[in-house]
Amino acid sequence: MDKLQEQLLIDLTRANGIAGNEEQVRQVFKEYTKDVAEEYVSDGLGSLFGVKTGNDAGPTIMFAGHLDEVGFMVTQITDKGFIKFQTIGGWWNQVMLAQQVTITTREGKEISGVIGSKPPHILSAEARKHPVEIKDMFIDVCATSKEEVENWGIRPGDMITPFIEYKRMNGTKYLAAKAWDNRVGTAVCAQLLHELQSEKHENIIYSGANVQEEVGLRGAKVSTRKINPAISFAIDTGIPGDTPGIAATEADSVLGEGPQIVIYDASMVPHRGLRDFVIDTAEELNIPFQFASIAGGGTDAGSQHISLDGIPSLAICIPVRYLHTHATIIHEDDYMNTVKLVKALATRLDKETVEKIYQEV
Repeated sequence: MDKLQEQLLIDLTRANGIAGNEEQVRQVFKEYTKDVAEEYVSDGLGSLFGVKTGNDAGPTIMFAGHLDEVGFMVTQITDKGFIKFQTIGGWWNQVMLAQQVTITTREGKEISGVIGSKPPHILSAEARKHPVEIKDMFIDVCATSKEEVENWGIRPGDMITPFIEYKRMNGTKYLAAKAWDNRVGTAVCAQLLHELQSEKHENIIYSGANVQEEVGLRGAKVSTRKINPAISFAIDTGIPGDTPGIAATEADSVLGEGPQIVIYDASMVPHRGLRDFVIDTAEELNIPFQFASIAGGGTDAGSQHISLDGIPSLAICIPVRYLHTHATIIHEDDYMNTVKLVKALATRLDKETVEKIYQEV
């Protein structure tokens, strides 16, 4: 990975953006692609795609990450200056306590905080056996009153995001940061526009990212209708099975062994013809990949494939350790091989291939 690509990953993960507050992430995407995108297409919710035309009479192909990360929203400020909050996206209460967060005010000011709760030392023996419920947590910004917090510009509705610095782990290819879900998919779609600068293709490529995936695949419903693609891909993140305690029947992907081709998840059964085309492409080009089935989750492909009259769709996912926590981990090779795969798909698809895929329902 060159320094420019790694800086993209750093900038995307440092940006703060929960569902409905993705502007910082949009700006990073635009800055990185401004010299390679012919134009940008957006919609009323804020999804953003760069366009790359190879043949203006060719099929429209959509590659979509998602801009938003899991986070929180300010709901109340107590008289003593503590913040009560609402989760935005899926959180497990056991990974939240004592973690640092950033509150972003309407004016863009960033306020640091720590998630706290009643300490275990004063809980009953029975209460200590159970995780603290999210409703009993608060954020401590080290203010002394509600008025002080309000003077800092914090109001109900403000965005709260996890805080952790990007880090290459111990000189390896493992990269730790917040928000790999799904800044890594967004990075793949940004890099695809760069890759197509020097490649011929027969399509109209829309490569970018949806908003509001973490709250029900909402942005994809709107962006897919606007773009009206012949084929669509969701570039997202998936569960690996390479840490202790995970059975192979639960998840068997390994970081570093390639992107996941999702053959089933709770939001969709992928189009058979498109699935087989992607598998054949990866195998012919010796791009490493892994199969994945995800019984308890979904991606934007779940909304994309049932838009309009039905669109052949597939999710390609990068395995991420510790999804929906502050400290998530990817492997550099998985990112690079996902870029290779989507580039191959973008250059191999054409009108004839798309028509053949449609026949293989």
